[in-house]
Amino acid sequence: MIKKIENDKKVGNAHIKILYPGSVIENSTDSGLGSIGRIDHANIGGNVTIKMHPHINDDILSYFRSGHAVHTDSEGFQATVSRNKLMLMKSGKLFYHEETMPEPLEGLQIFIRPKSKDLKPEVVFQDLNETDSVDSWRLLASPKEQTQLQFSSETWIYDTKLTNGKTIELPDLPKNELTGLLYVFQGNVVLNNDINLLKGESILFKNEQIEINALETSELVLFITDENSEYYDDGMYSGNKH
Repeated sequence: MIKKIENDKKVGNAHIKILYPGSVIENSTDSGLGSIGRIDHANIGGNVTIKMHPHINDDILSYFRSGHAVHTDSEGFQATVSRNKLMLMKSGKLFYHEETMPEPLEGLQIFIRPKSKDLKPEVVFQDLNETDSVDSWRLLASPKEQTQLQFSSETWIYDTKLTNGKTIELPDLPKNELTGLLYVFQGNVVLNNDINLLKGESILFKNEQIEINALETSELVLFITDENSEYYDDGMYSGNKH
């Protein structure tokens, strides 16, 4: 199964485009895709503050590619998130935070469903050794100890910067019968010499061999989920919206 998601399948506003990956699946009653609740593509001007606000039962990965944001939370902790520093905020039962963006920022806010409700809140940061993973997949977050950023649900996130003219296949996945979403953050690629994807477009796939060719240097994010595993689909933002 391969299904393309066009740019116009997103909702939101001029600054944040929201992708509910399950909304394009025929006869689906779930706005998410397994443990992948929703993906926000943010493009925000500078001098913006999103005031202190709550999250409940969402695991949120901040993946910024330009600009930075200053995170402040209800525990009194403050840190700067940027293209070289990722943040995974596991809100659990209840967590408050605020974001200040002093300069223009573009990136993804990725809402992942936790394994179960009302887990203990936690915020984890990851400094990246390299800003880009050029022409190879980099595992950013997983449910296992192989990454510093760990989800409670069976979810994996990879990225790569595929240079113009290069070809890449999917990484070796951790187990069989997994479902994926490939998202083009920047660029222009062709899949299996057939499907063209531009910035903001994506595909859903399951049980497919996929070869990706870059028509220009492109930034790709790969989401993998086990739809048969346990996850809580009533989070504040990651929850089912149907």
